[in-house]
Amino acid sequence: MKQRALLSTMLTALVTTGLLAGCAAEPKPTQGGKEPTVANVRNQVVNVYSARNYPVDERLYAQFTKQTGIRVNVLKGNAEELIERLKREGQSSPADLFVTVDAGVLNNAREHGVLQPLAATAIAQNVPWRFRDKEDYWVGLATRARVIAYAKARVRPDQLATYEDLASERWQGKVLVPSSTSLYNQSLVASLIQVDGEQAATAWVQGIVRNMSRKPEGGDRDQVRAIAAGAGDVALINTYYYGQMLHARDQEEVKAAQQVGIIFPNQQTTGTHVNISGVGLTKAAKNKANAIKLIEFLTAPDAQALIAQENGEFPVNPKAEQPELLKSWGAFKAQQIDFAQLGADNKQALEILTAAQWQ
Repeated sequence: MKQRALLSTMLTALVTTGLLAGCAAEPKPTQGGKEPTVANVRNQVVNVYSARNYPVDERLYAQFTKQTGIRVNVLKGNAEELIERLKREGQSSPADLFVTVDAGVLNNAREHGVLQPLAATAIAQNVPWRFRDKEDYWVGLATRARVIAYAKARVRPDQLATYEDLASERWQGKVLVPSSTSLYNQSLVASLIQVDGEQAATAWVQGIVRNMSRKPEGGDRDQVRAIAAGAGDVALINTYYYGQMLHARDQEEVKAAQQVGIIFPNQQTTGTHVNISGVGLTKAAKNKANAIKLIEFLTAPDAQALIAQENGEFPVNPKAEQPELLKSWGAFKAQQIDFAQLGADNKQALEILTAAQWQ
């Protein structure tokens, strides 16, 4: 309820201040004294509902505005809440784009009927098919790998090769994880259902629960800090959090990350779990042409390189330059999964986590 109220307050503020131009604000007279039409006002904006909350996004939106003259208005919030808002608003919604951090959530948005297909050749040229919806209802902006983090002082990298290794008796009392409410954990389990089957995924979750060094708590950065503090030896984290910590302004963050190494699991078997951060064109988009221009801009090599440099995410555009940190990790084998299926398998994944008492 608090999140819903916050979103409502934010949208009201945007409308009151006239930031959602062409949606609720009164058109301002031009220099010639004539009032522009609503269509003309709309042509100067693109409105984004975003569940991403990274400084690099704001920087890119500002660059896009400078380059095109099109203003980007952003309403941030929880992904599920934003989908519900889009459903409730229907065709009256001011949103042109929906941005979020999980392919399963993107597919849920499609299933709820709030997105429409993207018909843009430039986007297809920027982003390989495996990072796009099969019918182009959404497209990836970046990817992140879910890897195994380990204490350099206490663990040899050759002791770990797979996700399955973490569930073995060897790591009893040494595994650190966020709670079952973590979408990253839910999507990992959903991916294991795809590649290994429900029975194997269930056994893996049960093994992780047996091996936990403490109750699940905190986010991925907290797991890295806990390893550095000796609360556990291994953890599941997303690569971009680790990269951000290594380059943080807070030296304590840097020191913690420097005590931790990462392993890309399952390189000889099914591959490392990778998820997508992406964007979809809303069904109610009033500024469709501008919205497509923004997606084209965000998936072009320069913007992709900045996302990789500033946020530690892997670019979806293969022509984008990667920063030295990402290059140092080398190429790796990723799971071959249907990203859209992550949403369909989320309920089953959550049931498995709950049944195993992964808190």
